[in-house]
Amino acid sequence: MSKYLLVTVVLLVAVAIWRHKHQRPAAPARRTPATPPTPVAMVRCAHCAVHLPQTDAVAHHGRYYCCAQHCALGPR
Repeated sequence: MSKYLLVTVVLLVAVAIWRHKHQRPAAPARRTPATPPTPVAMVRCAHCAVHLPQTDAVAHHGRYYCCAQHCALGPR
């Protein structure tokens, strides 16, 4: 009787190992596509010609500057 029990246990372990090796890979979870960031307007410093985001620029009389010092110096 113990012979049959041992053979059954060995077969069950073999089947479990075979199933584990031949298991289909899980489908990747569906993610919602990330929305791209909105573009930022770029401006050029009227003094040194460096390009920077408009939100970081100093505006003065319709011109943009990269810093307050260049705004004080004026355009080139």
